Amino acid sequence: MNILGISGSASKNSSNFYLLKSIQKLIQDKHQMEVYEGLDEFQLFSPQLLESGIPENIQHFKQKLEDADAVIISTPEYTHNIPAVLKNMIEWCTHSGEFSEKRVLPITFTPKEPRGEFAMKSLLQSLQTMQSKIVSQLPLYKTDMKVHHETIELDEETKEMINTAISLLG
Repeated sequence: MNILGISGSASKNSSNFYLLKSIQKLIQDKHQMEVYEGLDEFQLFSPQLLESGIPENIQHFKQKLEDADAVIISTPEYTHNIPAVLKNMIEWCTHSGEFSEKRVLPITFTPKEPRGEFAMKSLLQSLQTMQSKIVSQLPLYKTDMKVHHETIELDEETKEMINTAISLLG
């Protein structure tokens, strides 16, 4: 299965990006996974831009999304919502339908429980509006794993949850 991982954070050094890299490493023997970088470089969505031409970097992303069998989105929670860069990406894909019928595993990765609940709600609403096939949802917390600068060590329970959720994607 070809999986596209999307970090919903605006930070290039986001723990959500490194979580996706850890998932990529975990499943590398069974699935092909790419972790996308560059949401922070997307132009702010405006319907007028659809008429004048979609920027090349966004076209490139949309093609990766189309080519993927499934998507994993990992997001932090900013002020009880998803980050603006993730919302912007969703808006770029709403009209064109890349998420329609796409199997998606949404993950919130936040410092500690109960954070992430509002971001998950917001992300699920957007994905449902775009008619995505949400296979499961995973609230994950930094307090449950070892987070180093560029490495996140997944414990056995988390690995099992991730593997189970990914099996639902295919």
